[in-house]
Amino acid sequence: MDWTVYLSGEIHTDWRAQIKQGAQSLGLPITFTSAVTDHEASDAAGDMLEPVSEGYWRDHKSSKVNAIRTKTLIEACDIAIVRFGDKYKQWNAAFDAGFCAALGKPYVTLHDENIIHPLKEVDAAAMAWAQTPDEVVAILKYATNNK
Repeated sequence: MDWTVYLSGEIHTDWRAQIKQGAQSLGLPITFTSAVTDHEASDAAGDMLEPVSEGYWRDHKSSKVNAIRTKTLIEACDIAIVRFGDKYKQWNAAFDAGFCAALGKPYVTLHDENIIHPLKEVDAAAMAWAQTPDEVVAILKYATNNK
């Protein structure tokens, strides 16, 4: 079976690349998908829609355009990895985790120990909590039955 893994969350570090590289080095049968990770492009996703607006309405339009991609890719994935960094608040990642939970999609959270408490509900619905990209790769190796 080929697996589709959706990578959600924090965009300021290279955790996605580390997971992809680890999975590739093991030859895991995985295709990775993700939201748009270019912050400026994501913020401007709705700018092509008239009327041109700022503030709430700009964010509102852009979030809806971005949701075309995220909703479609989450619905199509076999598992999601949801990364929370401690430097920025990833409200979108929490929303993605909730969407996965509502759909019955398994997901793994990836975050440091120092933010366990604020993520307790998100972690409670996850199938696993990992602290490093290497731990995520180990979970993916096991889940895809690659011995």
